[in-house]
Amino acid sequence: MKTLFDSFRCALVALGASLALLPGTALASSHGVHLPPLGCVGPPSDTWLNVTIDKVRSDRGVIALTVYPDDARKFLIDGGSLYVARVPARAEKTRMCLFLPQPGIYALAVYHDEDNSGSLNRIGPMGLPAEGFGFSGNPNSIESLLEFRSVRLAVPRTNLSTKIRLRYP
Repeated sequence: MKTLFDSFRCALVALGASLALLPGTALASSHGVHLPPLGCVGPPSDTWLNVTIDKVRSDRGVIALTVYPDDARKFLIDGGSLYVARVPARAEKTRMCLFLPQPGIYALAVYHDEDNSGSLNRIGPMGLPAEGFGFSGNPNSIESLLEFRSVRLAVPRTNLSTKIRLRYP
């Protein structure tokens, strides 16, 4: 007579065999290769970055993260980005995995789109952000954004982590 334990053991063996047949899973793990976390955003590649956005004040809306190439002329310019990734906002800390084209140097700009409008709301004659915002490198002031080098982020290999702190007006 088959016991409940025998049935459970058979199910585990079958599950393990099924997982081993998934493309690349067994081969990757046996060679120390890391696979990207589920839910990684952006155009898929072999390079990804784990990003934690700190100081998110609410669960409303989305966190929009824009990836820029290492080119000061393209930073914060319409059409200058590689792509924009959006994930649901999570109060305090929002975590995301972000695909990058390859190891290299990038600049990241983040804003908390609390009203889910799809664009950064601005205020005043200078067009300062009206929603929470932040950048790779966590520059201390908006003036330091004029120095592109303060927001450059080196990503020499895959599966690294970085933190970006949001600031609200």
